[in-house]
Amino acid sequence: MSKSKPVLTSSLGRKLIMSLTGLFLCTFLIVHLIGNLQLFKDDAGYAFNNYAYFMTHFTPIKVVSYLLYLSIIIHAVYALILTTKNKAARPIGYDQYDGKANSAWNSRNMGILGTVLLIFIVTHMQNFWYQYKFGTTPYVEYRTEVSTGNQEVLKLDDVPSDYNGYVIYPEPGGIEVVKSKDLYRQVEETFKNPLLVGLYVLGMAALSFHLIHGFQSAFQTIGFNHRRYNGIIRTIGVWVFGIIIPILFASMPLYFYFIK
Repeated sequence: MSKSKPVLTSSLGRKLIMSLTGLFLCTFLIVHLIGNLQLFKDDAGYAFNNYAYFMTHFTPIKVVSYLLYLSIIIHAVYALILTTKNKAARPIGYDQYDGKANSAWNSRNMGILGTVLLIFIVTHMQNFWYQYKFGTTPYVEYRTEVSTGNQEVLKLDDVPSDYNGYVIYPEPGGIEVVKSKDLYRQVEETFKNPLLVGLYVLGMAALSFHLIHGFQSAFQTIGFNHRRYNGIIRTIGVWVFGIIIPILFASMPLYFYFIK
């Protein structure tokens, strides 16, 4: 019998799974950010609510969403396993042999950063995904005059009588009517809570430090490590995933709390 460990249960195999799921989650961040930027449109949430309905009802997107949830769970579980095994294999603390001099703070504290992110993700899913699918998200009706673009917005607390997920139909006089769940108002109400705003900003700070180390590390783990490309990967990891994306996400709760 071979004494070699199965690939997926070896240390290298776990790191490989961590890297692949992490890069998949990075791809999702870009898509999610593009959609969430609709929150800044001055249209009473019309574009964002259309985006929310599409993301939760278009079958291919729903399949990708289930892969996303699975990736988050796998990434978190394997991170916990690797952290536990690394600590068990190195009982002497970093400070006892000056290991801090050879590694960045975020690389030494990926477990802490990951824990903050996991708390953030669970809170985020409860506040928005769960409320949108099963909770108390209110409803909205948009009445748009097609010829002029003038729009009347009616906030509805009860389910419209003709509502079956998403309703769009014309009325006499060139009026287009759209009825949908109002996730935009759910966001607006949620970010009136300063504690939640603080948690979201903290979560994005943790995401920044997590990705600055994790993005480049993932490429090294999968074997994509060449001096010709390392600089580009490092730049994308730091500036795109470590700075721009977290700042844009963090700006959303701040925008609703201080400006809206």
